[in-house]
Amino acid sequence: MTNAINWFEIPARDIDRAQRFYEKLLGASLRREAMGPETTLAVFPYTEPGAGGCVMAGPGATPAGTGTLVYLGVAPTLDSALARLAAAGGKLLTPKVTLPDGMGVFAHIEDSEGNRVGLHALT
Repeated sequence: MTNAINWFEIPARDIDRAQRFYEKLLGASLRREAMGPETTLAVFPYTEPGAGGCVMAGPGATPAGTGTLVYLGVAPTLDSALARLAAAGGKLLTPKVTLPDGMGVFAHIEDSEGNRVGLHALT
């Protein structure tokens, strides 16, 4: 195993709303894909090899504020992403925390769908 994570899916009730939220929050475009007749993905930018992921709407995609916590990398700083959070339709759950030994900073947010998501940056 090279990486513990190779793919993640963040559930959405409304894929258009969720895609707008993450594009505004991250300042990046997500790629829309269909996975069969009932499931739609909005894929985050990533390079191969590397971990990728998406926002997913379809059967079984039920947003939750509990359970597994995914951290998204933000750039250029955590503060810049948090400054866009409210306008994107999200809210801050855990304010910025500085990690020890130069490991960066993180915060927890609630996205437009009610999911708890972590944001991480080196600054």
